[in-house]
Amino acid sequence: MSFESYPPPFRNLLSHPAKIVDLGCGALDLDSDPIPVVDLQCLELGDCKLLEEPCKQWGLFRLVNHGVPESLLIQLQNLARTFFSLPFESKQALTTNPFSYFWGTPALTPTGDAGKLQNINLVEGLNVPLSQLPRFQTDDPILASFCHLLEEYGKHLARIGRTLFEGMSKNLSLDPSDSKSNLSESTGLVRVYRYPQWPTKSKNQNKSAWGMDVHTDSSVLSILNQDEVGGLEVLKDNHWCTVKPIPNTLVVNLGDMMQAISDDKYTSVKHRVKVNEYRERISVCYFVFPGEGSVIRSSNYKPFTYSDFQGQVQQDIKSIGYKVGLDRFKLRDV
Repeated sequence: MSFESYPPPFRNLLSHPAKIVDLGCGALDLDSDPIPVVDLQCLELGDCKLLEEPCKQWGLFRLVNHGVPESLLIQLQNLARTFFSLPFESKQALTTNPFSYFWGTPALTPTGDAGKLQNINLVEGLNVPLSQLPRFQTDDPILASFCHLLEEYGKHLARIGRTLFEGMSKNLSLDPSDSKSNLSESTGLVRVYRYPQWPTKSKNQNKSAWGMDVHTDSSVLSILNQDEVGGLEVLKDNHWCTVKPIPNTLVVNLGDMMQAISDDKYTSVKHRVKVNEYRERISVCYFVFPGEGSVIRSSNYKPFTYSDFQGQVQQDIKSIGYKVGLDRFKLRDV
């Protein structure tokens, strides 16, 4: 781990690293995993009921037989490691539209004071709107490779997202015309994350620091490809459950838009990411949203578009320091 690759505030917090240990992938299998499993091949054959319990009870499930080549998943993770290992200043200078580099995600910190380093989230990332990749040109070999891999990856994830949403729409008896606008493949974006190794015995350790604090996604669907280093936790029945890494599976979680579209029948799952004492963690997440101007109508919420929602989120972050989310649009009994 090179300290020069991290943002300067992270270097101060991580100035006394713990010994790096090879944890391996572990022997966890699907039979011992509490997270519900959905077989995409069965879903494609019309068995939509597979989605009901995971969507209602968890808001999250593990996807198998998804059709994404395992080699592609591994290539993306390896390329992400290469990019994030570059010096911090190089990453800032290298990334250009549509790629954008970020770190710290203070918007997710529910303290109202994101400027304090002890409350900052320990994560850095690369944000990539997939629709803009075909027009992107670069001489940099790392970004060129990212562009090539993400274009291929995006086609697979758009297929998966479409299949999942069609199954959910059938279960919810949604109007087919609304369903097409409620999930727009053109909105698909990928965020690639790196969470640093967090030495628990460091004199600078702050116990309130997380890779990512508790939040819900604003998306319709989020589809995660995580490496062998665990850290993702989801809230189930007021208990935190670890979503352990299992090779060649994807993790799907429902976002705020899906909860609203489902009239609260489905759950936008609360989740967080814990940093690891011995290893840094890489994850690649695909997000997809409603189409621009698509109005979400629900008996539990005032009609709103995703732009309305995002505007309110940004206003809340600016005024009170954190995301309130769907509660802002809830219909109240008079």
